[in-house]
Amino acid sequence: MRARLLKFLDDLPLLYAVLFAATLGLAPFTPEPHIWEKLKMLAAGTLTEAIDIFDLVFHGWTWVLLAAKLARMAVARPEA
Repeated sequence: MRARLLKFLDDLPLLYAVLFAATLGLAPFTPEPHIWEKLKMLAAGTLTEAIDIFDLVFHGWTWVLLAAKLARMAVARPEA
């Protein structure tokens, strides 16, 4: 399982991860991105509704994917 995840991260182009985070991760753009709104709700302790939790996960997974891709690129050894 771990090897498949690492292979997926290695095969995923960085551009795709950036595009996912910039579009789906920030949508809707006005009046403020959902991820920002949900993070503020989480910090305030008002993130209690199921739809809000789903929204946080839905808009947040793209940022987790981007962070995982960048971390993998930082620690992966280039093959000779």
